Amino acid sequence: MKLLHITPSYIPAYSHGGPVASVHTLNKWLVRLGIDVTVYTTNVDGDKKLNVPLDKEIDIDGVRVFYFPLTFRAWEYSRAMHRALKKNIQNFDLIHITSVFLSASALGAYYAKKNKKPFIISPRGNFMKQTYGSKSLKKMVYTHLIERFALKNASAIHFTSETEKRDYIETKLPLKKALVVPNPFESENPNPVENSSFRNKWGIKEDMEIVLFMGRLNWVKGFDTLIPAFAEILKKRPNAILIIAGPDEAGYKKNIQLLITSYQLQDKVVFTGLISGKEKEAALRESDVFVLPSFSESFSMATIEAMNAGLPVVITSGVAISEEIKNANVGIVIEKDIKLLADAVVDLLENKDKAENMSQRGREFVHDNFSAESVARRFIEAYNEIIHSYYT
Repeated sequence: MKLLHITPSYIPAYSHGGPVASVHTLNKWLVRLGIDVTVYTTNVDGDKKLNVPLDKEIDIDGVRVFYFPLTFRAWEYSRAMHRALKKNIQNFDLIHITSVFLSASALGAYYAKKNKKPFIISPRGNFMKQTYGSKSLKKMVYTHLIERFALKNASAIHFTSETEKRDYIETKLPLKKALVVPNPFESENPNPVENSSFRNKWGIKEDMEIVLFMGRLNWVKGFDTLIPAFAEILKKRPNAILIIAGPDEAGYKKNIQLLITSYQLQDKVVFTGLISGKEKEAALRESDVFVLPSFSESFSMATIEAMNAGLPVVITSGVAISEEIKNANVGIVIEKDIKLLADAVVDLLENKDKAENMSQRGREFVHDNFSAESVARRFIEAYNEIIHSYYT
């Protein structure tokens, strides 16, 4: 099978969040399982550009990756990628598009349809209630004029959770076939990291309890709940410290800093910026509780990474995998509320046995449900079914 994966951003453009890494993890394992995978992407990396070779094939873990130069940032459009799609899309058996509302989905769908090739779209949460439900007039017009064509003609639409699927169905947008497969997970660094390396780097004493947030600095992550909740946590756990690990998005960090100042928490909050590799592994292993009070998440790789590292998690019901986590009793799921968040974190900090038992169940849950190989095999089965039904 020859698969073309079209996505506007790809590793190492980590400022675009978890999907960038999870898409490559999937492609890497597809290759290991015998699929010929090519990626068409751009050199966009937030408000910057990647320093990568352009217009040529690069081998990344066996995946053939083509980075094309960005031409128009607002639509993440690349004229060179446009030409490549027009010329080469006929050479593939199946097209997988990870994008909506950008040129990748519009062009990918158009040329797949024109060349009579089946294609799948992964919206990555863009049609969930909190993101699409409050859609602007501009997005509504775009959906009607452009995106609907892609959705209508897609052989399947891929969702990372049942919650994302349900939210999409409520939009009444076209859907031929729903494919629900979670993001794949594998640890970045299977080798043990040095004890206390994260604490030592950031000057955090061993008797301090780390509450860890990890993700993009964006309003949707729920800092309006997290910061005041942490102020309440400190009243009962004065040795706690809040770590905010992730890249700033569209300058939102300054809004968080203003909120921190209003609660006089400047000495109790540390911004690390984007962390990866061994530093991220160390942060996860040395923290005490992971928090994600988001309005909306289509999946949340950060939550899965935290659970895999043995870190108890507190998340909101807006995180799409919250139902699975709640049903398996491997994390605390709350509504987005200051008191509920503070009480849940304090409960885990005060009850070490409860936290440890949850951590152990969380590790097993990740291993049983999200291993990269098993997810890749599920995709291969779905790909084969789509190809078979399309060409017969």
